[in-house]
Amino acid sequence: MAMSHGQPVQPDFDVLIVGAGISGISMAAHLGMKCPGLRYAVIERRERLGGTWDLFRYPGVRSDSDMYTLGFGFEPWTDKDAIADGDRILAYLDRVAGTRGISPHIRLGTRVVSADFRAAEGLWHVTVQGPEGASGLTARFLYFASGYYDYDSPHDPSFAGRETFGGTVVHPQFWPEGLDYAGKQVVVIGSGATAVTLVPALAEKAAHVTMLQRTPTWMSAQPRRDRVARLLQALLPRRLAYRLIRAKNVRFQDYVFKTARQQPGKVGAFLTRAARKALGPLYNAHDWLPPYGPWEQRLCLVPDGDLFETLKAGKASVVTGRIARFDATGIVLESGRHLDADVIVTATGLRLAMGGQVKVMLDGVKVNWRKHFFYRACMFSNVPNLAVAFGYLNAAWTLRADLTASYVCDVLNALREKRADVVRPWLPEDHGLVEDNVYQFSSGYIQRALPLMPKSARTLPWRLNQDYREDLADYRTRPVDDGVLRFESVVANEKEIA
Repeated sequence: MAMSHGQPVQPDFDVLIVGAGISGISMAAHLGMKCPGLRYAVIERRERLGGTWDLFRYPGVRSDSDMYTLGFGFEPWTDKDAIADGDRILAYLDRVAGTRGISPHIRLGTRVVSADFRAAEGLWHVTVQGPEGASGLTARFLYFASGYYDYDSPHDPSFAGRETFGGTVVHPQFWPEGLDYAGKQVVVIGSGATAVTLVPALAEKAAHVTMLQRTPTWMSAQPRRDRVARLLQALLPRRLAYRLIRAKNVRFQDYVFKTARQQPGKVGAFLTRAARKALGPLYNAHDWLPPYGPWEQRLCLVPDGDLFETLKAGKASVVTGRIARFDATGIVLESGRHLDADVIVTATGLRLAMGGQVKVMLDGVKVNWRKHFFYRACMFSNVPNLAVAFGYLNAAWTLRADLTASYVCDVLNALREKRADVVRPWLPEDHGLVEDNVYQFSSGYIQRALPLMPKSARTLPWRLNQDYREDLADYRTRPVDDGVLRFESVVANEKEIA
């Protein structure tokens, strides 16, 4: 129990979860399963739960990972589609929040502005902005489940001449309700997962859609429905089938990623053959052969080959080139070519943000994340009573969100068992750790964020690993009380401060 001037201080909550998307719901569910006595609240800035799946409302929005791995490990995904539309994912999250008793703990329309850990009390003092104005909360432990990108400011380059364009410019992150693109010429700038999703969806109503890319992206057609999964679901109990499907997909994805890194030529040749077959005469290296190896950027899924079919039907086309400027009627490329447009969609990517852009402080001093090392992919060197959910870059986000949530519950249980108030991963100044670049992806949003991200070492536990199976083994074998985590009482903290 925390002490302040000799008096006990009871926090408003044992755990405060920031964000009610996949990560926040996973954490809340794990608290219910592993720490049923703890009091928690989930603070969500939007008017409904769902996070990414409520924010993104552009046509065709869907998962870019199969739902057997993007779904929770504790709640089987039973929909017929493995690659699911956004509304089905939202329905799944709603169901989990309802059946697990999480919904009453969620405060919607409320934003966390700042959080200050006061060592003398062993508590976080959190300022929130809600419908009734600003207020304060206290919590023993703070859990950031706010994702890894900026909800307010996507990456949206300032193209020359943009103000002269006479049509509509829209970023997918802020898709306007009721946007009329029927019968119009649409240009989608980008070739990542969002663009690959948008093009076939927009082409259903638009006169024509052009996907304008600086460089090609590696793509792989995949059936929207997993036949093996459907067979196992028909033959086996629901939870057993789900575990087997999940394990199968994890192993396959791990194999593809590692093979792509070790033998990029082999995987590249396979993907090129598949693209040639899917596109036929439309295939050309200029538009379809990336200048980098497979999985140096995230591999784009094309469910049921819908993008390829749209291109072959003449409803859409791909143009590779650099933008010189916008003009009144479209886009002028550096080559001099002009692309007519009524609507321009800037699917130019995300902007990463740490901790939901909350101002995090330790006794009034703002935390500089860049000065801290990741610990077990969710905590940070010498930062007390705080964890984040930061998913994999090469696999489904939820795989790590579930691992992290389960581990943090183990940490919270250890706190209670030890009658401690504070837990922190201890790293002395002369630690000798060598920083490593774990973000070995050439994607623009990753490269732009490197100066802001916490550090990572070459080995566990001080590493934001990108290997789910290795992480899973580590969580199963490395004890919570591993000699790195320090469990402290408020009295001990006061002595340190003095």
